[in-house]
Amino acid sequence: MNEVEQGKSDIEQGKITAITSYILIIGVLISLSMNAETKNKFASFHIKQAVGLNLTFISIGLLISNFSNTQIYVSFWVFFTVLWVFGILSAIKGEIKPIPLVGNLYQKLFKSF
Repeated sequence: MNEVEQGKSDIEQGKITAITSYILIIGVLISLSMNAETKNKFASFHIKQAVGLNLTFISIGLLISNFSNTQIYVSFWVFFTVLWVFGILSAIKGEIKPIPLVGNLYQKLFKSF
């Protein structure tokens, strides 16, 4: 099996785990356990993206909870919905694309996954 075929095989094997990682925080935990025994590079990439996205969502959500401005809340939800959709669609398509703005940072921060 050549490298291209091996890469496609890795993507197909890790696709369910990668998609699961984007289902809220519980999906990340399930994906981590699914990917614990046999590390799949594709799944690991998307798990890192999902972990970062969830932690950023919680962190910024805690910060903006002190404000009572509808524009801030709507902007927050739109921003994270777009990032989440980008991440899950790239997992479904079998692509290894970092989430815009923050994806490369997540890959550096979460090297251990």
